[in-house]
Amino acid sequence: MVILGIETSCDETAAAVVEDGKNVLSEAIASSANLHTKTGGIIPENAAREQIKSMIPVINEALSFIHNPSSIDAVAVTIGPGLIGSLLVGVETAKTLGFLWEKPIIPVNHLVAHLYANWIEDDPQFPAVGLVVSGGHTDLVYIKDHGEIKWLGGTMDDAAGECFDKCARLLGLPYPGGPAIEREAAKFKIKNNKLMTYPRPMINQDNFDFSFSGLKTAVQNNLKIKHPAAEVQEAIVDALVVKSLKAIEKYKPKSFIVSGGVAANARLREKLQIKIKNLYIPKPKYCTDNAVMVATAGYYINKPTHWSKITADPNLFLK
Repeated sequence: MVILGIETSCDETAAAVVEDGKNVLSEAIASSANLHTKTGGIIPENAAREQIKSMIPVINEALSFIHNPSSIDAVAVTIGPGLIGSLLVGVETAKTLGFLWEKPIIPVNHLVAHLYANWIEDDPQFPAVGLVVSGGHTDLVYIKDHGEIKWLGGTMDDAAGECFDKCARLLGLPYPGGPAIEREAAKFKIKNNKLMTYPRPMINQDNFDFSFSGLKTAVQNNLKIKHPAAEVQEAIVDALVVKSLKAIEKYKPKSFIVSGGVAANARLREKLQIKIKNLYIPKPKYCTDNAVMVATAGYYINKPTHWSKITADPNLFLK
């Protein structure tokens, strides 16, 4: 099955053609990250305008090797969650192609797509526990089988990626904050894991929830410590790792999968690899928003829908 995937949930404009969920035939992406760096963060209207400019060129690039669109069996598109203006660019493009080509549309939850990034090059066994950790979301889920996902817990306020961005701003580091803090933290060699200046909120609570707003406040109130970027990174990573281990202890999965932009963080990957067996984390390029994961999720979910019934939902939840 050959699927054209389209992803426009935030500031990336991406398209990819994937066969049977794994064979990546083509992929194209246009990022407006440089624009958002100038403004210190994403302005939704600016992101959507850039995506309108980029959508058709990106689609054409992804389809450049195809002589006949009839070889495409379906179009998978992110319908939410995300920025409504950005989502509409991708959704309306997918609906138009579905109408013109007379092909079904597979609506894809962006967060589910992040989880399926782990199936692009691997085959995690079920049941699995998954951690989605991105700019806007931090969630733990139990995955019984394809399409059977149970939410276990998530952030009560800021997501981990959002905390990285906000703390980076407090530290005078550029956007996006996660990579900026990681680069700064790499200058400091951690000895005996004794970076404990900042708190790990909710880390001792017997649940699978997270909280990062208190960490942001602690950073704001104490900026003069040594190596603050390394301290911030360590606090966020510790919270993610401890809660992940609690979920593994309770559910005893055959696989533990991690996904989302923060999953590209080298310190998080290092600590998870030390603590967890049967760990799956995508390549960094498939951790951030991309269309390959959307096409892969569409293949495994395989719930085709008529184009006229597809709508964007910026508040879509992980389920």
